[in-house]
Parts: sequence; structure tokens; C-alpha cells
Amino acid sequence: MRMIANRMFAVLLFGGAMLGAELGAQTPANDPSARLREVLPAEVADRVIARIEAARSRELPPQAVAALENRALKFASRGVAPAEVERAVGEHADRMVRSREAIETARAAKASGEEIDAGAEAMRQGVDGATVSALAKSAPSGRSLAVPLYVMGQLVERGLPSDAALARVQERMTARASDRDLERLPGEQGNRPATAGQGRPSDRPGATGRPQQGPATGGQGTIPTGTGRPTTPGRRP
Repeated sequence: MRMIANRMFAVLLFGGAMLGAELGAQTPANDPSARLREVLPAEVADRVIARIEAARSRELPPQAVAALENRALKFASRGVAPAEVERAVGEHADRMVRSREAIETARAAKASGEEIDAGAEAMRQGVDGATVSALAKSAPSGRSLAVPLYVMGQLVERGLPSDAALARVQERMTARASDRDLERLPGEQGNRPATAGQGRPSDRPGATGRPQQGPATGGQGTIPTGTGRPTTPGRRP
């Protein structure tokens, strides 16, 4: 019996060691900090990671922090200059904090990570915090603001004043329009150039389009899924 027990203990010990080694090998691949250190110079990576941790300490939800990490990784993997990656992450982290405050001062429910990122993106496109709050206050109870905020930002980026963009989105939401219906609004607006003072330089490199909350509706008004929305080519990341 003792021999059997010793063998079983040895098997369990070996299995635990192998599992620990396997998990240890997997952790770096899934650790955003480790990946950032692989794609950015050491000093820049340290500052970007510190900026992300500072955002986390300001009580941003995990999904919002993950969006910030993904932004840094996407920019770096696309060959954006390290200094520009650092700038973009810092600016978006600040916008995220303002977005959360704008949403949560207007309603009782906490802002989700997706809503916070959407509000931050809308702010980058020229929407101010008061307009984000106005949308949050007027939205039906329980409805996510993620798509409405992305759509409002796109409308402003395409040349519509913030108050008009807010009114267009509110009108559709009052009519109980689905997220897919809302996604059609930017396409209906077209690509009118923004007037002076509207919109802000993009901090997203590369492709056009933005993340979608549902299947693409076609045209230029669709909003691609997930976080880390790209912007128009040629703009400053």
C-alpha cells in the first residue's frame, strides 16, 4: 500500500509540475504587458504600461483597460512610431476617464467598458462631455450606449454639429431603433467634410471603419465589432 501511495504521490507531483510549466509558458503570450515589451522599446513600454495601470487605478472597468491595452498593441504592431503609441494611449486613457464620468453623472447605472471606450472615441471625434451626458440621460433605461455613442461620433466626424448629431441619435432611440438601424445613420449623412473646429485628428492608424456591435449593414456607416477602432488613412495616429 505504501508503495502504491508513493507512486500516486509521484504521479500527482509530476503532473502538477507539468501543469505549472505549461501555465507559465502560456502566461507571457496572454499577458499584454509582456507583449508590449516585445513590440516597444523598453523605456516606452514601461511608460505605456504605467499609464495603463494608472487608468486601472482610476477604477476603469477591466473591459475598458483591455481596450486601452489592445490599442497600444495594435498601434505598435502596425509600425506606428513608439512616441506616437505612447501619446495615443495617454490621450485615450484621459478620454476614457472623462467618458465614464460623463455617463455616470447622467444616470444611476455604472458605465460598461464598451460604453466608456465608445464615449472616449466620440470625444476624440469632437463630441464634448456634456453631449455624452445628454445622450446617457435621455437613453431608455437599460439600453447600452456603446453603438449610439459610436454613431454620434461618426456623425460629428462627417461634419454634423454635436447638437444635431445628438438630436439625430436621440430621435432614433426614442423610436426604439435597433443598434443596426442606428448604424445606418452615418451612411445617410454621407462624407461631408468637417467644418472648422469640429472633430480631432485621429489617434488610430491604418484602416477605415469602426468596431461593430452587430453584423455590418454595408456602406460607410457600419461599425465594426470589438474594441480598438481604426480611423481613416493618412491621419496622425
